[in-house]
Amino acid sequence: AVNTIAPYLLTKQLLPLLSKQGRVINVASAAQKTVNIKALLGKETTLNDLDAYSQSKLAMIMWSHIMSKLIDYKKTVFVSVNPGSLLCTKMVRESFGVEGKDINIGVDILLRLAIQEEALTISGKYFDNDCRQYILPHQDVLNNKKCSQVIEAIETII
Repeated sequence: AVNTIAPYLLTKQLLPLLSKQGRVINVASAAQKTVNIKALLGKETTLNDLDAYSQSKLAMIMWSHIMSKLIDYKKTVFVSVNPGSLLCTKMVRESFGVEGKDINIGVDILLRLAIQEEALTISGKYFDNDCRQYILPHQDVLNNKKCSQVIEAIETII
């Protein structure tokens, strides 16, 4: 709900206000796993925490990619970003038992994408800050049928 549905719903509500050079920057993760639609709909509850997290992050990248095709990039840019793996967050400390890397690594890329002009040309792309470049997303992002199933499931929920 927090990683996929809430940002989707918030984006839909704010979209009319983002009509000129708006930017939707979805904080994704290097942890990505094929989305189980039944789990997304709450009909399957056997996922462990990491699988649920990984699927939710991929689902967000998928809808962000589709939105970039539906909305003119001159009006609103959609980009997904892995701000950096194992940054110093509460989640990393509690889940992995490590302190993590400097959180400013993630802050810096998010600020860059939010305010630099280059962001106007990157709608629909996925930036991986671990390798500091735009890379091809998980193969499911390029599968229109799977992306449509994710969006249909989210729409069913909201």
